[in-house]
Amino acid sequence: MPVRLRMAMHGQRHNRIFHLVAINQRARRDAKPMELLGIYDPALRLGETHKTVKWSVDRIKYWLGVGALPSKSAVKLLEWGGVLPPDSKYHPKALGPRTVA
Repeated sequence: MPVRLRMAMHGQRHNRIFHLVAINQRARRDAKPMELLGIYDPALRLGETHKTVKWSVDRIKYWLGVGALPSKSAVKLLEWGGVLPPDSKYHPKALGPRTVA
């Protein structure tokens, strides 16, 4: 079963929260994941100056180690948070152009 690390969208319209999840790549976007790895809240609340990201780095590295592939948006978030280096093998430019069969 191919596993992906990707974002699942939750919350009300204009107040979205994204969960970083390990999930079967053939499952729909908001299907039940194998594991919840992190939460990203892009909205700024009153008095906050930074967007909120909470995640389990150990579990993310475990899933990457066993062969899970992150989506493009997950790679951007993980690079932004320092979990992946900017020149990682998962970076979209490192993967090369996508071929359509």
